[in-house]
Amino acid sequence: MARSDTNRSGEMDVFVRVVDLGGFTAAAKNLRQTPSGVSKLVSRLEARLGTRLVNRTTRKLQLTEEGQAFYERALRILADIDEAEREAASCTPRGHLTVNSNIPFGMLHVMPLLPRFMGENPDITLDITLTDTLIDLMQERADVAIRVGPLSASRLVARKLGTSRMVVVAAPSYLARFGAPKTPADLAGHRGIGWTFPRSIRGWPFHRNEQLQEALPPPIARASNGEAARQLALGGIGLARLALFHIGPDIEAGRLVPVLQNYNPGDREDIHAVYVGHAGPLPARVRAFIDFLSQHIRIGDPSLRRDAKGKWKIVTSR
Repeated sequence: MARSDTNRSGEMDVFVRVVDLGGFTAAAKNLRQTPSGVSKLVSRLEARLGTRLVNRTTRKLQLTEEGQAFYERALRILADIDEAEREAASCTPRGHLTVNSNIPFGMLHVMPLLPRFMGENPDITLDITLTDTLIDLMQERADVAIRVGPLSASRLVARKLGTSRMVVVAAPSYLARFGAPKTPADLAGHRGIGWTFPRSIRGWPFHRNEQLQEALPPPIARASNGEAARQLALGGIGLARLALFHIGPDIEAGRLVPVLQNYNPGDREDIHAVYVGHAGPLPARVRAFIDFLSQHIRIGDPSLRRDAKGKWKIVTSR
């Protein structure tokens, strides 16, 4: 039985060289070892396998039937190892890529780019999962995850893709029915759209009287992801606080209206692509995807301004 500390591929390589070069002396010279060292290694291999591989004579080395079979199989195994190493070290991105993104960012910014990425990298196959659930990359065996918001300390490496501010919004139909809150204290009499999962902050932050305070409307509905919350807000269900990168087009089109902007603290959420990068060089397929996202996703720092006609516009700075 093979021991766990036995370098079997190394033994195969030495044995194949002995056969190909016609003897221990020639193989030893090629390997920069001593003939006795090469002979002892082959003897140890025979002892481990429990069979003679070569008949040693003074003139030449002759393979036994078992030795010939082992030699032919060893050639194929060593060729497979060489091919595997060439593919792993190749600069050409290839192999299977697993990507995880939150739903809003994935739908708006990642999915539209995938046809181009796949076209430029035809040797990559892809799995992409859109979920607002925070996953463990190691446990889920994901290569890359897109995360919006603060990053916890971990072994992951992060590449920043952009920044987005937060804004409280409501649909015109909601405001026509319930009116717009004038101050954060008014939220107690309004309807809110909350979350089905725990958040790091319990209330919405507002800047008032040079102090930061929290307020939150009683939730009439809860959503499991940002896109579901957006749809509820568009339907006039209640007030929601969402990222500007997500709802910017809705605001400019008048489908959603910002409220309490005078109290908006201007807090931002950074957007990162995270990946496992501590255990050696990054695979070419992962590096290609990270570089592609960095090149094509350029979210600056969007903010809201009113134009001369009083319409809300998105202003982005880099």
